[in-house]
Amino acid sequence: MSAITPSPARMLTPGSRRPLKRMLWQALMYSLLIGLSLIFLFPIIWALVGSVRPLKEVYDFPSLWIEDPQWSNYSKAMNKLPFFRFILNTVVICFSAVTGQVLSAAMVGYAFARLKWKGRDIWFILLLATMMLPLPVLLIPRYLEFKYLGWINTYKPLIVPEWLGGAAFFIFLFRQFFKGIPRGMEEAARIDGASEWRIFWSVFLPNAKPVLMTVGVLAFIGHWKEFMRPLIYLSDFESYPISLGLQMYNTLEGSWINQLLAASVVALAPLVLLFLAAQRFLVKGLLLSGDKG
Repeated sequence: MSAITPSPARMLTPGSRRPLKRMLWQALMYSLLIGLSLIFLFPIIWALVGSVRPLKEVYDFPSLWIEDPQWSNYSKAMNKLPFFRFILNTVVICFSAVTGQVLSAAMVGYAFARLKWKGRDIWFILLLATMMLPLPVLLIPRYLEFKYLGWINTYKPLIVPEWLGGAAFFIFLFRQFFKGIPRGMEEAARIDGASEWRIFWSVFLPNAKPVLMTVGVLAFIGHWKEFMRPLIYLSDFESYPISLGLQMYNTLEGSWINQLLAASVVALAPLVLLFLAAQRFLVKGLLLSGDKG
């Protein structure tokens, strides 16, 4: 008797169809995600292309072809205004504010997570409620306060408040993370005679590196691109950060959109590099802070 060879249709069992369906589904999802990524990345790609185009070709939309790259746009953008002065001002503001924001938010978060004091939960709810206040509501009271203190046209309104608690969202992240640290570590430190400050500085803070990195990166990005507060409190041209400096390319000797794009690319580069370097810490910090009660 000759052996009976099964037909190809019978060889496709239900179990073998599942991997094929899964591969097709994954291919469809990846194609959709890549398409959406290109849509969201198109403004950045257009800015990169426009930064090396002549002024008359910047608005050639949606063409991305560059016939004659004008790399001199970058040097012109750097020299037309004191660009590096703006960068230096921004670095000074960012590092001063971020340092205070991280330390103060960590201390306040520790107080809400570990210290027992009257009205702690009520004050925490009020703290979270401040996140719902729109910025325009606080502009005039804060301006009058800083004007009374004589801080207008200085960096103090941009730095000093960050040393007084940071931001409600950052305090929330630290509080959630500190609540998840085992009590045994804290009790062991107390048995060794450590003070409350020593426990915070030597036990809790070293274990909070993911949240420290997350808060530091988010705060740095926020201060780097902040526009409204410097616009209100600063009036001296030499003290402008990069956010105000970029706006001047639209008003100086007409609209130089290609040089504005070149300056914007240079200003954006540090944030992109910082985000790429700290991406894994951001994800880990948010995950560790989000699953605590």
